[in-house]
Amino acid sequence: MTTTTETEPPQAGPATQRGDRIFRGLATGAGFVILGALAAVFIFLAVEGIPGISKPAGNYAPLDSFWPYVGRLLFGTIFAALIALVIAVPFALGIALFISHYAPRALAVPVAYVIDLLAAVPSVVFGLWGARTLAPHLVTVQQWLDDNLGFIPFFKGPASVTGKTVLTAGVVLAIMILPIITAISREIFAQAPRLHEEAALALGATRWEMIRYAVFPYARSGMVSAIMLGLGRALGETMAVAMVLSASPVITLNMISNTNPATIASNIASSFAEATPAKLAVLIATGLVLFAFTFGVNFAARAVVARSERKLTR
Repeated sequence: MTTTTETEPPQAGPATQRGDRIFRGLATGAGFVILGALAAVFIFLAVEGIPGISKPAGNYAPLDSFWPYVGRLLFGTIFAALIALVIAVPFALGIALFISHYAPRALAVPVAYVIDLLAAVPSVVFGLWGARTLAPHLVTVQQWLDDNLGFIPFFKGPASVTGKTVLTAGVVLAIMILPIITAISREIFAQAPRLHEEAALALGATRWEMIRYAVFPYARSGMVSAIMLGLGRALGETMAVAMVLSASPVITLNMISNTNPATIASNIASSFAEATPAKLAVLIATGLVLFAFTFGVNFAARAVVARSERKLTR
C-alpha cells in the first residue's frame, strides 16, 4: 500500500516579498503619475482655453464665433486621420500577417526591425519629405484622379499644381502610423493559440481560412486597439501636417484641390507664433476640444475591446 504526500507550495521568502512590494509600489506610482499628468494637462487647457470660447468675433476669422470655427478644424482633423487609416490599416495588417505567419524567420526579423525603425523617425522629417519630395510626385497622380474619377466628390478637382493637399497629408500620416498598427497587430497575431491554428489546418482549411477563422477572432480586440492607437497618433500630429498641408478652416470632401481643410493641431502650430493673447486663448480652446475628442475616441475603443474580450470568454 502506497501513500501519497501532498507537497506544499514553496513559501515566498522575505526578499521575494520585499521585491513584490517594491514592484507594486513602483507600478502604482507610475500609474498615478500618468493620471496626474493627464489631469494637469486637462486643467491647463480648461483654465486657459474656456475664456477663448467667448472672445470678440475677429479672433475667429474668417468666421465670427468659436463653435463654427472649431467645428471646421475638427472636421479637417477627422478627415485627414480617416484618410490615413484607410491607407495604413490594410498595409499594416498585411505586413503583420506576413511577419507572423508567412515569412521565414530569416526574413521576418529584418522586416520587423525596419518597420519598427519608422516609429523612431521624427515627425518633422516626415513633414520635410512629404512637402519636398512626395507632394511633387503626387501631382500627376492627383491630376489622373481628377481626369478619370472627377465625378466622385473626393476627386472633383481642380487638381493642385503643388501637390500639397489633404490627400498628401493623409499619405504622410499613414506612413507615420503604420509602425504602431503593425507592431501591435504582429504581437497579437503571434499570440494566437497554436493548437487552434493546427486544428484548422488539420480539418483541411487553407492558410487564409485558418487565419480568418482561428487568428482574426482571437486578435479582434488587439486589432481594434492597434487601429485606435494609430488614430490617436493621426489626430494629434502637428508638424508633418502643418508642413505638408496648405490649409484653411473650410469644410470640403475634395482631397486633391488647393482648398484644403485645416486640422486643429496644424492650425495651432501655424498660428501660435503671431497670436495675440485673445487669439492664444482661442487656440488653447481648440486644443481642449481636440483633447476631449481624442479622449472620447479612446474611451469608445476601450469599450469595443472590452466587449470583444467578453465575447471570447463566453
